Amino acid sequence: MSGFSVKRLDHLVLRVRDIARSLQFYQQVLGCTVARDRPDLGLVHLRLGESMLDLISLDGPLGVRGGAGLALDNHNLDHFCLRIDPFDETSLLAFLAQQQVEVLAPASINYGAEGEGWSVYIRDPDGNVIELKGPALPSTMEPT
Repeated sequence: MSGFSVKRLDHLVLRVRDIARSLQFYQQVLGCTVARDRPDLGLVHLRLGESMLDLISLDGPLGVRGGAGLALDNHNLDHFCLRIDPFDETSLLAFLAQQQVEVLAPASINYGAEGEGWSVYIRDPDGNVIELKGPALPSTMEPT
């Protein structure tokens, strides 16, 4: 027994090629707001629901510590999932099209922390795949 329990994901840090382009994507498409900007470090902290998303410029002081960025077709992270509410497929797809965000596959039912629910997958400007997931279908809800 570890003596502690994990409550939720606190933050995720993404190293990005163009911080302004990524900031625009995460603000306009996902509704993130800037919590703190550290241009001296090449770092922007974004509010992402109850969690945080940090963007670090590859060529900034923090970004260079991680070495050269991966090629667009190489990834250490398969995808990350954001629970959204509501999941209105028609409205969501229309909004993503308006923002010129490619949807990688038709909406499908996928398993997550709450159970199985509808989701779609998109890609950010650096090629990171993001799953936008709605609530669990009632018959598949996981006990909390």
